[in-house]
Amino acid sequence: MLFTLALIQFTHVMDFMIIMPMGKQLMEIFQINPPQFGNIVSSYNITAGLVGFAGAFFVDNFDRKKLLMLCYVGFLIGTLACAFAPNYELMLGSRVLTGAFGGLLSTLMLSIVADAIPLERRASAMGILTSGFALASVFGVPFGSYLAGVYSWHAPFLFIAVIGTLILMAVFVFVPFMNSHITNKANRPDPRQVLINLAKNLNQRRALFLMSMLMFSQFTIIPFIAPYMEMNVGFTRNEVNLIYLFGGLCAVFTAPLVGRLADKIGRLKVFMIFASFMLLPVFLITNLGAWPVPFVLVITSIFFITVNGRVVPAMAIISSTTEPKSRGSFMSFNSSVQQLSAGIAAFIAGSIVGKDEADRLLNYNYVGYIALFAGVVALFAATRIKATETSKVAVPIEAENPTA
Repeated sequence: MLFTLALIQFTHVMDFMIIMPMGKQLMEIFQINPPQFGNIVSSYNITAGLVGFAGAFFVDNFDRKKLLMLCYVGFLIGTLACAFAPNYELMLGSRVLTGAFGGLLSTLMLSIVADAIPLERRASAMGILTSGFALASVFGVPFGSYLAGVYSWHAPFLFIAVIGTLILMAVFVFVPFMNSHITNKANRPDPRQVLINLAKNLNQRRALFLMSMLMFSQFTIIPFIAPYMEMNVGFTRNEVNLIYLFGGLCAVFTAPLVGRLADKIGRLKVFMIFASFMLLPVFLITNLGAWPVPFVLVITSIFFITVNGRVVPAMAIISSTTEPKSRGSFMSFNSSVQQLSAGIAAFIAGSIVGKDEADRLLNYNYVGYIALFAGVVALFAATRIKATETSKVAVPIEAENPTA
């Protein structure tokens, strides 16, 4: 089940990230500027966040597997629409459609993992799920960028649609029905009450604030890493692919190890270590000049390792602030905050970054300072969160009636 969800995560993340190494190419093809490119990136996340918030009011009313399959079909349709978008406006609309379903995918995957895996093993499970992100970086993004260079920018989206169809079949086979949370409606909380409780629960508000700061410290700089490397540092298209290849390889091997380490010595301790070390590569990446390629690849690989090293224990920390009966709604709110924060961060970055007459990006260092500030705030925010989940037993995966 976990590996199937990791494959969904792979296509979900690849669909989002493949835009970034094609940034220079898309700006030339669609004749758009950095703020418009930032809109293409941020529209996906902002829509995902808004739909994720709306999903909190109905996600716990359905079997998780059925809703997961429905959303994945919608996601693949949106990806096909991106593949055939002829101009900037339709590409923007296609990204909105894809993000709408992608937001619910994130919610459902986190809810399935949190329901099926007990707290004492959940960080390890999150590590496997996060490996889908690393796999998208090490294989999906470089291969998609290669397809875009050899064939056209349409090819990566077609690739995602094809393998996504195969993954959809795997979901049908390997992901169990999960409806124990809806068999007893009397005990299922009203999402509106969950929202009211969230407004009153300082601990959960702190968890959502932590997620917001994590996204700000990443997605202010991530959308423009590839364009900056090409336009300012002097990377070729193939050398840009190496950033994702080496960074993804490092993250693939370290994410599961980080999860096991967090379960062994403590989620907060591991989070603090990786969150602190992440600040250095953020500063260096956003202040690079014409530096040697091997040196830059070391910096970007450390960035990938530390970003993933923060996320794994952070998700386990955040999921521990709610009980299973209301987890679907809470994780939907969490996913909404995650996506909205990432989208707003990308939009802010696009508004700050510009181009000079030599076609080089300007003001990327200012974006880096915003990321550093958010990263430091996240360090303090994590120390203020307390685990309140009382049950150490996983929620039953399947009720007696799997068609409910």
